[in-house]
Amino acid sequence: MALRSNPTLRQLRLGAELRRMREQAGLGGSQLARALGINPAHVTQMESGKTGISVERLRTIAALCMCVNEPLIDALADIITDRDKGGWWEEYRGNLSQDFLEVAEIEAHAQGLSVYTMAFIHGLLQTNAYASAVFARSYPPLPEHEVDLRAAFRLRRQHIIRSEATPYTAYIHEAALRMQFGGARVQAEQLGALVEASERPNISIRVVLFDVDMIPLPNENFTYVEGPVQELDTVQSDSGVGNLLFDAPAHTARFRSLLARIGSAALSAEESREFIRSIKKDMESKYA
Repeated sequence: MALRSNPTLRQLRLGAELRRMREQAGLGGSQLARALGINPAHVTQMESGKTGISVERLRTIAALCMCVNEPLIDALADIITDRDKGGWWEEYRGNLSQDFLEVAEIEAHAQGLSVYTMAFIHGLLQTNAYASAVFARSYPPLPEHEVDLRAAFRLRRQHIIRSEATPYTAYIHEAALRMQFGGARVQAEQLGALVEASERPNISIRVVLFDVDMIPLPNENFTYVEGPVQELDTVQSDSGVGNLLFDAPAHTARFRSLLARIGSAALSAEESREFIRSIKKDMESKYA
């Protein structure tokens, strides 16, 4: 079987879970290979997402690793039987970086999304003008066609929550509501879009005020992506060096705890809606 040159995130995650299953059983790669009757290099290829496996082999590996977590095994089997070779984001391969494509892929397979942002409105809630203003502030400056391409891609991602199929909770710090990307008029339009979005049945928008001191550090902008089982949850975070993904149980547990703390400190959905309206009114007074 030919090795994959570009495994998808789901294929990589399947491999990572196979490795985690083996390590939790205390087995080395060579030991598992011997039990399966295959070359140790094949185990490495499976665990790196470079080669696929059958559902039957998955269940054999689970048995050898004494894994009795049936919901997890079934969820991994679903990844194997998913014959989708890629989503709409593949149209952008070669034009946008891998980071952009990974975010779209991980959102597309999410069972639920929870985000926390401090300096900007999350991409799934951005208007076209706001998104363009965010990308236009990149340094060094991006060419205009690159700004347009990235903004268009960001808006296309929004189908995930606009279809109302995916539960979505956004915790937005007050700083992000007041930060003016593109000026007061663009920000007022963006705040109006937030109010409208908050009225959708699958979307909850909650504000964290300046005077709350129970929040993460300023660089803790993150998205918690729920999988079909908790063991397949993932955290995505932006950084100065690119897109960061965390899936180790200790990491996901930490971010679940952070979300609980943020949720306990944030305004309710209705209070947040009224607060956003008040800031929108202030913004409108700047250009009225």
